[in-house]
Amino acid sequence: MARSDRLLRLLQALRSLPAPVTAARLADETEVSARTLYRDIDSLRAAGAVIDGAPGYGYRLTEDPALPPQSFTRTEIEALAFGLAEVGARGDPELAKAAESALSKIIATLPERAQQQAVHAVVKVHRFDRPPVASINLSMLRRACWDERAIDLGYGDANGVQTQRRVLPLSIVYTDRAVVLLAFCQLRQDFRQFLTDRILSSDLTDETFRPRRASLLRQYIGLLQRSGPR
Repeated sequence: MARSDRLLRLLQALRSLPAPVTAARLADETEVSARTLYRDIDSLRAAGAVIDGAPGYGYRLTEDPALPPQSFTRTEIEALAFGLAEVGARGDPELAKAAESALSKIIATLPERAQQQAVHAVVKVHRFDRPPVASINLSMLRRACWDERAIDLGYGDANGVQTQRRVLPLSIVYTDRAVVLLAFCQLRQDFRQFLTDRILSSDLTDETFRPRRASLLRQYIGLLQRSGPR
């Protein structure tokens, strides 16, 4: 691992792990020896990070040089914590981990009092009933949307009829009951909604539809607003 990547990884560990963090835990997180860890902490301090602590006690990041100071009201902090907790509860593992990482970065930019408000936010998220879990890798679907690449789907409808189709993925929508892929279906030559828990297989293709995703998505949303879900 490059030294710069290792230092960024150490900085993120200091942001996200409960403080004070022991040197052993930090060394394990960054996959280095204790001697290398101490050198890396000194390097971060030299770069402007204010890191309290010492060997045998643990370390706490009190001022983060990589992130600018942020100013949020208490209600805004509650909204951020609530929104990212909802992502953690509803998202796939990659998205949930990203939400946790994002929240730790935001908290690291806050003054100490605001940090305490974020950590001990009043609003919490708990779901007794969760939508059906997608049987496919949602991170691949997100990548296909961003890269504007067609995907081949095996799909089973409500009657159990299975079809193979190539679609242009436009967006992934989280509703109260399902996770839905909005796409243009080349088999039907029309816009379609696919419940992700009914997608039996998915393969990323080399076919690109760049730069049409934004315009297609606007067109589909316009149709939905005028006529309702299809």
